[in-house]
Amino acid sequence: MSEVTLTVATATQMRELGRSLATVLRAGDLVILSGGLGAGKTTLTQGIGDGLGVRGPITSPTFVIARVHPALKRSASGQLGPALVHADAYRLGSVLELDDLDLDTDTAASVTVVEWGEGLAEGLADDRLEIAITSDAAVTGETEEGDLGDAPRTVRISAVGERWEGIKLPLVSLADRL
Repeated sequence: MSEVTLTVATATQMRELGRSLATVLRAGDLVILSGGLGAGKTTLTQGIGDGLGVRGPITSPTFVIARVHPALKRSASGQLGPALVHADAYRLGSVLELDDLDLDTDTAASVTVVEWGEGLAEGLADDRLEIAITSDAAVTGETEEGDLGDAPRTVRISAVGERWEGIKLPLVSLADRL
């Protein structure tokens, strides 16, 4: 398992981090996000969606549990990129409830991002990115626009499984730009 830790100060930087992550994501990838309310999970997902070129807007799926954002961007070969499945496990009480969403049926053709997925979504894939977002500041809540305020966040990205062996996360160069 490889790990990268970054400090991200603004919503714009969090979205840029998501766009950077999108450059290494492909259909079948699972991203599990953890962090408190207002940490920037949805903002990071907005950047991933932007980088993948999926239909938006990407908003918190807390009340609908999961949304599918179809791909709009085509590659040079004319193929559509992967869709984005954006799920929120905050209101789920068990792995069985997550399993009832049938997210694994969409994982092969999509990039799946699960907010609040730590301890619940790891069984969806042996290979995954686990991203923990923390802040020393008290955060009252994330707006639909992803306003993170001025409090810097620490973002720890752990690459788990064979899929990520030998893959250089583009985040090291991103850290220099942030």
